[in-house]
Amino acid sequence: MTDVPPPSAPSSADAPGSDTGGKLSLSKTQVTSARLFGRPETVPPASATVPASVTGPVSATVPEITTLGVRFTGQAGEYFRIWIVNVLLSVVTLGIYSPWARVRTRQYFYGHAWLDGHNFEYTARPIALLRGFLLVGALFVVYTVTQQVERLQWIRFLLLGLFGVLYPWLVYRSLKFNAANTVYRGLNFHFHGKAGAAYVAYLFVMFTVPFTLGLTYPLAIWMQRRYVLEHAAYGTARARWGKEAGPVYIIFLTALGVSIGLGTLIAVIAGIAVAVTGASGGFESLGTVLGGLGQTGTSGKGHGQGGSGAGLAGALLIGGIALLYLTFILASLTLQQYIRAALLKFSLHDLYIGPTLRLQATFNPVRLAWISSSNLVAQLFTLGLLTPWAAVRHTRYLLEGVQVQTIAGLGDFAADATPTESALGEAAHEFFNFDLGF
Repeated sequence: MTDVPPPSAPSSADAPGSDTGGKLSLSKTQVTSARLFGRPETVPPASATVPASVTGPVSATVPEITTLGVRFTGQAGEYFRIWIVNVLLSVVTLGIYSPWARVRTRQYFYGHAWLDGHNFEYTARPIALLRGFLLVGALFVVYTVTQQVERLQWIRFLLLGLFGVLYPWLVYRSLKFNAANTVYRGLNFHFHGKAGAAYVAYLFVMFTVPFTLGLTYPLAIWMQRRYVLEHAAYGTARARWGKEAGPVYIIFLTALGVSIGLGTLIAVIAGIAVAVTGASGGFESLGTVLGGLGQTGTSGKGHGQGGSGAGLAGALLIGGIALLYLTFILASLTLQQYIRAALLKFSLHDLYIGPTLRLQATFNPVRLAWISSSNLVAQLFTLGLLTPWAAVRHTRYLLEGVQVQTIAGLGDFAADATPTESALGEAAHEFFNFDLGF
């Protein structure tokens, strides 16, 4: 990486916002920032005049933009040994080992994510997660038991309502906990969001979705992403996002259009197949053959050979419709994964950390969606045994599709105080396996 010389102290004539002869003067740092990352807030207005003392030597002193890629060195075989032990011990201990399993899993994936020669770390203590896990588990047991007793149904509804009201707070606590326990180069990440903003993004706006026929759902997703990203920090460097909700609506409309088009195509194909089979008498022969399957002896022989072709056509029709149905399910699953992947790229791309660092997302959302959906199919057909392979495959493609652009060394960030955070929110998300979407 190219070392960046420290900028010289600006004189009073070059100070940002100073008035020189009634015209705006900009410092070298501001001009450099505008040229490097094109941030709108650093670009001078058209009426501004930049003195020659600033514009002249800037071209010779502009720091070099260094692009750093993220590497993932995890292997499916290595992770399989961790995963199988986690599964077995979680089963044997009736889930009590789950906090240790979560920490071991995250430590493996964080530890194999490398940026500029340094890996990430996850420093959470399993015992902190266990306390929250046991509390949430006990409440869940009470909820399950009250389902079986009619006179205690009010307790079930009370707990359900309580969880709905507390969910934004759990999100808030989970984000703070995970950020405080994520470390890079010895510095902790932080989350500076407030609980009140979480209630706006995760409860109040979501409450409007049924009343607007889903029109405010993309808005709610955008507000949730904004809440997560604009309150994140690395050391003392705060993240800046500043994106509008329009692209989120485009993502959902694209998925909706593809879904409608695919459903229409499958319906047309199925309709043509049904019409052709019905015209050839396939349904009648198929019904006769299926009816004869329950009879013994020679009772099914009287149907003759003439209907065998039509019966075969009917059988093929049923198989074809089943295949089309499975295709539609797989396509719907892939569309769901596409929405997640597209939202992730939208969230990460051009995310700024402080004044010197910017993220770039280079992965293809369609490719990531295919990887996610094919992983689920592989896990289904192997009864979960390919889960480690799927996790490593997904993580490698995702992380290696993220780049960091910086004009300063990554070791130049300053530390911030790291208070101890409650693990209750993260324990709740671990217990119910909820996904925050990021």
